[in-house]
Amino acid sequence: MGVFKYPEVRRDETVVEEYHGTKVEDPYRWLEDPDSEETKAFVEAQNKISEPFLEKCPVKEKIKNRITDIWDYPKYGCPRKHGDHFYYSYNTGLQNQSVTYVQDSLEAEARVFLDPNKLSEDGTISLRGSSFTEDGSVYAYGLSKSGSDWISIHFKKAPSGEDLPDVLERCKFSSMAWMHDHTGFFYNSYPEQDGKTDGTETTTNLHQKLYYHKLGTKQSDDILVAEFPDHPKWMTGCEISDCGRYILIYVREGCEPVNRLFYVDIQTLKNGIDGKLPYVKVVDNFDAEYEYITNEGTVFTFKTNLKAPKYKLINIDFNQPEMAKWSTLVEEDEKSVLEWVGCVNQNKLVLCYLEDVKNKLYIHDLALGTRKAELPLDVGTIVGYSGRKKNTEIFYQFMSFLTPGIIYRCDMTTDNYSPKVFREINVKDFDVSGFETKQVFYPSKDGTKIPMFIVHKKGLNLDGSHPVLLYGYGGFSVSISPTFSPSRLVLLQHLNVVYALANIRGGGEYGETWHKAGCLGNKQNGFDDFQSAAQYLIDNKYTSPNRIAIQGGSNGGLLVAACSNQRPDLFGAAIGQVGVLDMLRFHKFTIGHAWTTDYGCSDKPEDFQWLYKYSPLHNINVPDGNIQYPSMLLLTGDHDDRVVPLHSLKYIAEVQRKVGSTEKQKNPLIIRIDTKSGHGAGKPTKKVIEEVTDIYSFLYTTLNLEWKN
Repeated sequence: MGVFKYPEVRRDETVVEEYHGTKVEDPYRWLEDPDSEETKAFVEAQNKISEPFLEKCPVKEKIKNRITDIWDYPKYGCPRKHGDHFYYSYNTGLQNQSVTYVQDSLEAEARVFLDPNKLSEDGTISLRGSSFTEDGSVYAYGLSKSGSDWISIHFKKAPSGEDLPDVLERCKFSSMAWMHDHTGFFYNSYPEQDGKTDGTETTTNLHQKLYYHKLGTKQSDDILVAEFPDHPKWMTGCEISDCGRYILIYVREGCEPVNRLFYVDIQTLKNGIDGKLPYVKVVDNFDAEYEYITNEGTVFTFKTNLKAPKYKLINIDFNQPEMAKWSTLVEEDEKSVLEWVGCVNQNKLVLCYLEDVKNKLYIHDLALGTRKAELPLDVGTIVGYSGRKKNTEIFYQFMSFLTPGIIYRCDMTTDNYSPKVFREINVKDFDVSGFETKQVFYPSKDGTKIPMFIVHKKGLNLDGSHPVLLYGYGGFSVSISPTFSPSRLVLLQHLNVVYALANIRGGGEYGETWHKAGCLGNKQNGFDDFQSAAQYLIDNKYTSPNRIAIQGGSNGGLLVAACSNQRPDLFGAAIGQVGVLDMLRFHKFTIGHAWTTDYGCSDKPEDFQWLYKYSPLHNINVPDGNIQYPSMLLLTGDHDDRVVPLHSLKYIAEVQRKVGSTEKQKNPLIIRIDTKSGHGAGKPTKKVIEEVTDIYSFLYTTLNLEWKN
C-alpha cells in the first residue's frame, strides 16, 4: 500500500510522571485538552489522512447502498402495558431514531406518542431512559444530545403525549422512579461544575446525588433525599416496590456487580418526602449484588450473587433483615447464569438463564420457587421482555445471528404455557438458508475452554483462504450473545467474510467466576483467549493471519489494541472503537473512576505493575524481522464522555511515530474522529450506516476482499 506520511506531532518530553519508583513519559499529555487549538489541528490532520483512504475504496458506494438497502426493514420492540394502553417502539427502517407508539388495545390503530426524530434535524437527539407512573398517566423520559451520557429529563401526559413544562438538567446515570401516588419522581443529578457539560468535557463525575421532584415544580425546588459526601465516587439507584410502600436505594462504587441495599417504609414518613430519607440499612458493604424482583408484604425477593457466582434468588424479610434469617428461593444453577427475572400475574416468576451463551426461559412459582415450565426457544438471545406483577401476559423478543427478531406473546393465567408469535420481523432480499452458525469450544493458552460462535456461508471450503472478522469484548461481567446485525449480512453475503465471536474471560458468560478470571491482575487471560481464538481459526483452516481482522469497542477497543501490540503477526487488520487505551490515567476523566473495579488503579503499586505491563499506549514496539502492525483503524467521537477521545488520540500519535515511521510498515495506521457522536448509544441510523460503511471499506482495502453480487 506504500509508506504513509503521517502528521508531525509535537512531543513534550518534559511531561514525566513517577509511579511507585517507575518514571513514565507522557509526551502527548496536551492531547488531553479537547478544546485547545493544537488538539483541534491534530484531529483535522488525522481526518485528512483517514478520509481519503476510506473514500478511495472502489466499492464504497456499493457497500453503503447495500447496507442501506438491507437496513431498511421494520423494527419493533415488545409492547408494554401502562394504565389501559400499550406502548412500543417502531422504526420504519431508516429512521434515525425509533418512534414510540401508543395503542388503546393490541388490536387498535397505533398513533405516535413520542418521535425523537422531530427534536433535531440530523437525528442526534436520542431517547435515553424512561419511566411511566404506576397508573400510566405521566411519562418521564431522558434526552441525550450527540451521544453524550448527560441527559435532560422531560415529561408528558399519557396517552395524549401532551408536553408538561417540567425539565430536569445535569442528569447522568440516573434513576427514574415514580411514587405510586403519581405526583413525584426520584432521579439522580450531579452538582454544577466549572466549564461545559455537553459531553465534550473530560471533567471527573463525582458526588452524584438522589433528588425528589414534585411534578409541576421547578428543579431548584427539588428535595435532596440522599447523598454521600464522604464517598464522592458512590452512585445511588432508586426503585419503588411493586406494592408502592417501599423505596429501595442501591449504592454502587464502580462497575463491579456489588451494591449496598437500603430501604424506606413510606408509611413512616408522616410529613411525606421533605428532606433526607431515613433509610434502613439491610446490606452495608460491597460483598455482593442485590437486585429487587418483587415483594409480598415485608418479604422481598432479590437476585444475588452472594456465595453464588452464577446467581440465585433469595428472600429477605424486612421485619427480620439479619442475614442469618435470609432464605434461598431458587438455588444457583450449576451450568447456567441467571441473567434476569420478572414477576408476572401476581405469583409467577419468569427466569432467563444463559447456558453456554444461549438463553433459556423458565416459569417458577413465587411462593415456593419451584420450576413449573420451560418456554421453547431456538439457539439465540432474548433481547426484549415486558410483563409486570399486575399483568396477566408477557411479551418477549428473540434474536440470533440469522434471526432479525420474533416477538412472542404468552398468557400467564394458565399453567399450560403456549407462547404465540405476536410479530415476526423480516429482512427483504436475504435468504438465511444459505448461511449457518456453529459454536465451538477452543483451548486458551492455559487450557481453559473458551466458547466461540462462527457464522458463514453454507458449504464453506476450509482451505485457509477466507477473510475472518473476529469480535470480542471480555469485561465488566458483560455477556456478548448472538444478536442480529443487518450490516453484518453484507459482510457474509457480498464480501464472503466469516464472522466469529469469541466469548473470552472477563465477560459474564459463566457468571462471576468467568468475570474475575479476566479482570484486574487476570486481564491478560482475556487477551490470551482472543489470540487463541485467532489461532484456532488458522489451525482449523478457516483463514490465515493476514486475512484476520479483529474488532472491539470500549473495553473491546482495549482488547484490540493490546492484542495488536502483543501479537501483530497474528492479524491482518484491527478495528478499535472508542477504546480505553491509557491504562495509567483512565480513572482521571469523566466516569473512568468507576472502572477501577475491573482494571485496578495506577495509584496502587500492585495495580500499576499489571496495568503498565499491558496498557496499549505504553506497549507499542516495532516488531522484529519483517513483521508489520496490522492495518489499524481507530474510531472515536467528539461527544464520547464515557471513554473520552484522548485515549484514541494519544495512542494513534504514538503508534504512528514508533511503528508508522519505519520503512517496513506499509499497513495504514489511521483514526476516524466523528463529530456530534458519543460512545455509541443513541447514534442515529444515518451515522451508524456511514460508520459501518467506512469500517467495511477499510476491511475491503486492507484484507483484499472481493465484492460478490
